[in-house]
Amino acid sequence: MKRAISIVLAGAILLGVLNGIQAHSTQRLYDLNQSQETVMPDVVSALTQNRIVIVGEHHNNKRHHLAQLDVIRTLKESQAQVAVGLEMFRSDSQQALDRWVAGDIDENEFLEVFYDNWGYSWENYRVIFDYAKEKQIPLIGLNVSREITRQVATHGFQSLSKAQKGQLSNIACRVDKEYMDYIKRAFGGHAHGKLNFTYFCEAQLVWDTVMAINALNYLKDNPNATIVLLTGTGHAQKNALPRQIRQRSQVAHTVILPEIKGIIDSETVDQSDADYIMLDL
Repeated sequence: MKRAISIVLAGAILLGVLNGIQAHSTQRLYDLNQSQETVMPDVVSALTQNRIVIVGEHHNNKRHHLAQLDVIRTLKESQAQVAVGLEMFRSDSQQALDRWVAGDIDENEFLEVFYDNWGYSWENYRVIFDYAKEKQIPLIGLNVSREITRQVATHGFQSLSKAQKGQLSNIACRVDKEYMDYIKRAFGGHAHGKLNFTYFCEAQLVWDTVMAINALNYLKDNPNATIVLLTGTGHAQKNALPRQIRQRSQVAHTVILPEIKGIIDSETVDQSDADYIMLDL
């Protein structure tokens, strides 16, 4: 009898969690692996089987950031131990991120750190940062200094000093043809316009690799956590940041991209690029 009551209670709790998620999220997605539309509440169980969930964005599109928040909130309300990894912040700004979540830094002071790290509008990202503070969700800086990536893009990886390379977890920077072809597709004219395309690829590879290493290090230190990585669509696709994750670990991960008609939609990308597309953005 007691066991039956326990089962009923457990079922009621689970139903309550799922109903709470349903109440918050109506986000439509296209499942690239199943070639069909779905909605966020129906992919909760699939998402929670992954320790890394990568959600792409166009940095200046507020709807993309609202959709990212929807993913974070869905995971949080499923009782996952969620953290948020940020392309927008260098790892050396971690103390400021910790202070924000703890409520130990006011917005004006934090904005100085934000704009020292990132050149896009705070207003587009505010909802994510406010939710993280409200729910005490760790925010993790993933990136390396702009000076390093700028120097690599201009003069190549070999131009870095020994001290600069020491900031990169001793990574090697070997750009293969597959990665170069991906960069041409993902970045289009932005990549072709560079004076030295190889150096541009090296800079993107450094960016992807450092973010992958920092995310994996966080998971190593927090074995029960799921980390949601927020990054531009060029880094989010499976041949970029996820490729660096796969080369370094067996950690299960999934990729979610925002729909951008003619660029990212069910006609232009497939399961080799992402797992889901967030629709109507």
